[in-house]
Amino acid sequence: MTQPVIVTPDLYDLYHTDLQVCALQFRQFGRPLSYFGPCQTLSTFEDHRPVLRALEQPGAGRVLVVDAAGSMRVGVMGDRLAEIAARNGWRGVVINGVIRDSRGIDALEIGVHALGTTARRGNTPTEGRMGVRVSFGDITIKPGDWVYADADCVITAPRELSLPA
Repeated sequence: MTQPVIVTPDLYDLYHTDLQVCALQFRQFGRPLSYFGPCQTLSTFEDHRPVLRALEQPGAGRVLVVDAAGSMRVGVMGDRLAEIAARNGWRGVVINGVIRDSRGIDALEIGVHALGTTARRGNTPTEGRMGVRVSFGDITIKPGDWVYADADCVITAPRELSLPA
């Protein structure tokens, strides 16, 4: 189901006292111009396997927020994982780290924000931690917070916001 297009500056103007604005300068990938939904959180470092395990679960319109500790060395998601996410009903993925296969992701109906891209994939398995508070870019996000993302930025709110008409 297609979501309405949101504009984060408009949401900020309406709800600035309720929002956190991520200070990271993400790059945007995927086909939607914007996406939003309640979030699930994940912490991992240079390993895509915890991301895969999360995205194999039903997304139910949620946004996966991945704290990959800002690593620019190893991609924690590529086009295959993004395709799994889209198929399982995830709205988007926000990654404090990098992705691989950006052209493949750009062809998919899932929104992705990441710090950049690389060809490298990790080979050292980690457990990852699902459902934990994550902090990066001057924001702290917990499971169930709402994430709103577009070409301008990623913002979070503790509840769903009414969208401007």
